[in-house]
Amino acid sequence: MKTYRHSMFRPLIAVAAACLTLAACAAPGPKKALPERVQVSWAPNDQLTEVKNNSFQRGWLKPADWQKTLSEYLRKRADLVLPPGQKLEVTFEDIKLAGDFEPWRGPNAQDIRFMKDLYPPRATLRYRVVDASGATIREGESKLTDLAYLQRATLATSTDPLRYDKRLLDDWLDKEFPRKQS
Repeated sequence: MKTYRHSMFRPLIAVAAACLTLAACAAPGPKKALPERVQVSWAPNDQLTEVKNNSFQRGWLKPADWQKTLSEYLRKRADLVLPPGQKLEVTFEDIKLAGDFEPWRGPNAQDIRFMKDLYPPRATLRYRVVDASGATIREGESKLTDLAYLQRATLATSTDPLRYDKRLLDDWLDKEFPRKQS
């Protein structure tokens, strides 16, 4: 068997490149103000399935953290697809994040969120689109579910614990605000 001295460094180079990429993405930069034309609100925590089903606060991501993260994400993404002069108001009526906890696996697995087809991300949104004068253009309620969330491609390097939930919101935005083909 012939081995090359350089081939043993390839995995190390790949890991180093991944670390540099993550460090560049996580590096603090100037804070950009969130778009004012997209407003996101939440139903009370005691009405949200994710909070009700996790009464022991398992996992490291607390409700205030994931609500803030998903709100900011939706505001930024919706601002990109929303037609000029329009505003969007979104209220999360209910949400169940992708995956779930399986406490029967024992004390060492209490904070592990297991990703299985059985636990898809779900959300119920109430939304309203208004024009510059405040007149309602359209409004409605959307029930979102991604039953194939584990079969769809994701970035292999993604470690974002909310990646499936963010993709659910992206799918909703693509459906509600299709981009014009030129």
